[in-house]
Parts: sequence; structure tokens; C-alpha cells
Amino acid sequence: MPAPRRLAAAAAALALSLTAAACGGTSGTSDASSRTPGGDGTAAERGAAPASGYPVKIENCGTTQVFDKAPSRVVVMNGASVAEVSTLLALGLGDRIAANQQSYGMSEVPGRAEAIKKLPTGGVRQNDAFGVPRESMIGLRPDLVLSTTSYGFDARNGFATRDELRNVGARTYISPQGCHDENSRLTIEDSYRLLRDMGRIFHVSDRAERIIAASRRHIDAVAAKVKGRKKPNVMMLFTNMTMGSNDFSAVVARGIYNDILGRAGATNVFENASKTSFADLSKEKVAATDVDALVVIAYQDPDPAAYAEKLFKEFPQWPAAKNHTYVTLSDSIYLSPDNDLAVERLAKKLHPEAF
Repeated sequence: MPAPRRLAAAAAALALSLTAAACGGTSGTSDASSRTPGGDGTAAERGAAPASGYPVKIENCGTTQVFDKAPSRVVVMNGASVAEVSTLLALGLGDRIAANQQSYGMSEVPGRAEAIKKLPTGGVRQNDAFGVPRESMIGLRPDLVLSTTSYGFDARNGFATRDELRNVGARTYISPQGCHDENSRLTIEDSYRLLRDMGRIFHVSDRAERIIAASRRHIDAVAAKVKGRKKPNVMMLFTNMTMGSNDFSAVVARGIYNDILGRAGATNVFENASKTSFADLSKEKVAATDVDALVVIAYQDPDPAAYAEKLFKEFPQWPAAKNHTYVTLSDSIYLSPDNDLAVERLAKKLHPEAF
């Protein structure tokens, strides 16, 4: 189970990123089965990257990262996310990954979790901060290291710093809104920004833009169907997870989740319960709130539906319990190339009459 601070920082997840969550086909089609789980990332799949496309400069969390060529030994830090590894695979860059530490166990994209599981891990044993220790990182000889938040480059966590990695020839990248180890301001646009930045770094911008355009079309089409309909009050939380001192400490308050809920025609009933990504709520507070629908986010949980059923028994007064209204999600609900899948899944469950 991820450490509470690391999980909150990544939430994407949680980020969980839970990223979780990786796709070689274009994002944005309403048929998730048409998305390639990974893709082998071969030159034939990507198309040749002309040398004239470099150098590429990326401004990232107060640093300027300069790339003279496409990275070939990428290390993906954990971050309780699969956003970064999913984005690389969506862009057909699987063969550039030397070591991946991200895993979610499930995905809205068929075959995604299996594709991630097949990636090399570098044989690294994680430290107590659930990441690649400094010495192991240097030993992997990376030329690019990806981290969900600044947490992954903090020496206090036993990790190699950005300066240390620069000194051994590695570029570093912190995903959007992760500069200060808190991502409560994330939106779907940040998922697109991650795609765009990786597209530039690896000279596959055309593919990144196709994925973004398809995702926008899909989300816009779903949002148009639910426009003007009454928005249910949704409680969104992670299954069987403790991140604070109260009974319900993994309840979503702010971040990309609310952007996705809004596009799907819903409102987060606990949006104002915290100024950070998660609210730490008492059982009494939860019991006194009218919850029209429950959204359960699964991180390494093979049966999130059982958790929803458990909550319905605990709070039978909820409209959600009386109508048995819940949605289970995993990697598409936070920073991800597949946010459109979360929007569609939520909208179809919360507004079935519109489809």
C-alpha cells in the first residue's frame, strides 16, 4: 500500500496517477477495446524522428531541460501513478523504457495493466519511500527520469536529486502541477500537456496531437449529451485506503477528478471539504451528507464493487444506496491519456437516459 503522502501527491491517482493507467492506439474513441494496450514502440510504429528536430527545450518546474536527441533509457518513478508510463506507451515509446516502477493492477483499457506488467523494472528494490534509491537510479544509467511530483527527486526520501542526475547526463521531468508535491489544481488539460511534452521530447508531436484531438472530440460529444441535466452529488473515494486520522481519509476533494466529473454532468459533493486533493472526513460527516452516486476508485483492488456494496450497507439513507448507483474506475480518472474514458463511463452511469 502506498505511503499516504506519496499517494496524495500522485493522485492521479493518485495518481493514482494511478496512472493507472497504457495505450498504443489513439485516445478518444468511444470503443475502449479499439485502443492498443501498449505497442512495442518500434521505429516502424513511431516513424523515424528526424535529427533536425533537436535540440528541444522543455521548461519544467524551474529548470530548463535540453534534449539533443530522443532519450533511449527512460526510468519511470513510482509516484502511485501510471500516468507517465501510460503516456509513453500511448505514444509508442515502450522500447525507450529501461525501468518502470509504475503499476496499477487494472485499467479501463483492456490489456493496459498486462502491457505495463511486461515492461522492464530494472531489477530495482524500492526503498522505504516506495521509489528507486539514489544508488540504484545512478546504476540504471538513465538519460531521462520521469516523476509524478517533486517527491521523486527529494534527497530526504533517499532519491537522486535533479542536480545529481544532470551531473550523470540524465534529464528529468516532473509531470504537470507536480512541482510542489501537490496536484489539487490538475485538470484534463494537464493530461494533454504531459502528452505534448513527451511528444516534443521524443519527436512524436504529431501522434500526441492526434491523441489529444480524439480525446477532445470524445469528451465534447459526451458532455453535449448530458448538458442541462440535473447534476447528481457524487462522493468519490479510493477503496480501503487510509490517508489521515478519520474514518474516511481518502475522499476526493479537488483536482482533475472534478474536471472529469463536471464534463460527465456531475458534482463532487465534498469539493469544498478540503483545500488539497483529499478530504479527511468523519463517519458522522459522511452520514449527514446526501450522496446521489458513489464513485469508487480502485488501486490494486481486484473487487472495488464489493467496497461500494459495503458502503451502501453502512449508509442506507443515501439516495445512492437506495438506487444502488455507483461507478468503479481506475487509471482513467486522474492524469492519463485516457480521461475521455472516465468521462464516458461516468456519464453513462449517472445519465443513462442520455445514451
